[in-house]
Amino acid sequence: MEKTGIEVAEKIGMDEVNLKDPKSNIELGTMYFASLLKYYNYNYYLAIAAYNAGLGTVTNWINEGIIKEDGTDIENIPYKETNNYVRKVINYYKIYEEYV
Repeated sequence: MEKTGIEVAEKIGMDEVNLKDPKSNIELGTMYFASLLKYYNYNYYLAIAAYNAGLGTVTNWINEGIIKEDGTDIENIPYKETNNYVRKVINYYKIYEEYV
């Protein structure tokens, strides 16, 4: 998202933001994901969900008891798109781990 990209760019001191430039986009995306990991105490499930649905949304789900703070019931994510996204990313991560 453009707004998120601009916020991350400002935090890391990137002068020019071009989200269509693959190098810039990857740098911003990885920095943003790293910040989400730190925010959620390195819980990959919550960070991946927040990367897709937004930090505020995931935090609200936790506060409302929809999902647990430890991410053990991540299957309860109410947004179908985010639920599928988290499942796919985790699945591909497990496949990746097998070959590394």
